[in-house]
Amino acid sequence: FSFVSLLFNTMPTSGPFFRRLLVVIKQTAYEEYSQLKLRGQAPKALRWKRLESRYHSHKECVESLLTVLKANNVEYSCVNRVELDRQHLADVDLIVAVGGDGTVLSAAHFLDHGTIPLLGINSDPISEEDKLVKKKKGDERRSHGALCALTALDMKEKIPQILYGGGKLSTRARIQCVVKSTFSETRLVPALNDLLIANPSPAAVSRFRMGWLKEVDMEPRSPLRDGGGGGLTPAGRLASSLSEPQILPRSQYGTITRFGGKPYDVQNSMNVWSSGMWVSTGTGASAAMAAAGGEPMEVNSSDLQYLIREHMIENSPNKEEVKDLDNGLLHKNQHLHLRWNSQKGRIFIDGSHLMHNLELGDEILIDSQVPPLALYSRD
Repeated sequence: FSFVSLLFNTMPTSGPFFRRLLVVIKQTAYEEYSQLKLRGQAPKALRWKRLESRYHSHKECVESLLTVLKANNVEYSCVNRVELDRQHLADVDLIVAVGGDGTVLSAAHFLDHGTIPLLGINSDPISEEDKLVKKKKGDERRSHGALCALTALDMKEKIPQILYGGGKLSTRARIQCVVKSTFSETRLVPALNDLLIANPSPAAVSRFRMGWLKEVDMEPRSPLRDGGGGGLTPAGRLASSLSEPQILPRSQYGTITRFGGKPYDVQNSMNVWSSGMWVSTGTGASAAMAAAGGEPMEVNSSDLQYLIREHMIENSPNKEEVKDLDNGLLHKNQHLHLRWNSQKGRIFIDGSHLMHNLELGDEILIDSQVPPLALYSRD
């Protein structure tokens, strides 16, 4: 099943294909700092003229976009990025994120099912002149727009093409992450770029046990069954999933754990002392993963990549063997498992804005078993 092929096979022969849009608008740094300034809390070193210039460029892009949508008789609504909620997605055909890569990532977190395509517009792109400047005299804080198919410069020409079925629409793999704590199991929002799993303090060691999960065919031993005996009740599945991992005879299995009521055998596990772990998609492999020393990937790859940061292996008896496991691929049907062994931890999802706290003993399942995102990309 391909969402992209289904999308274009159901396109109307006349009129705009997308009839109801949601425009997600970035809140600029100028707006944020202006609010702080009113309360006397704005940093003294701010370059207000630069921030104001970028604010006006962004607003001009938003106004131009709305003008184009009105000219093409497309119904739309607008929402600030920080106010976006799932209720805004009702009856929406297309989401347009106006800002930069961060705005695209924020919008993508609400598209769990992957049935609504996403179009990113870089409202304040780096100019060709800025790219030629070798010294950092330009504003290097502008978004690179790697996830944006359009910019403020070509938007007027290309938006109508997309509204009528044009543009390059592809699917991007995402990261599914499930955290099992003592009394709960939490499925985090799908990550489009990457996850960073580490101690909240960058100076502290991140301790965890890493392994791979293989689903096993084992009848759960639980009294919480339904009346017909044909399986677990919802309460039984939750209790089974949250129970302590069972140790079975090693002749058959090693450590058994459960996620979503399914039993898994934890295989090839090893203890890790490090600065944490990166996990990225093909889309995010050129960002933080690349800077940390990861391998390049095709953006449309269905694989994930993991990288242990600053792995402490000095006292390991099999140093070279352990070192080979620092960086690798997680294929489509594989599941990575972590057991958090530090007192505190944190999962950062696509940057620093969205996070989930970890505690000692939490278990983490990571794979790509989540619907891919339909994302417009550059031609």
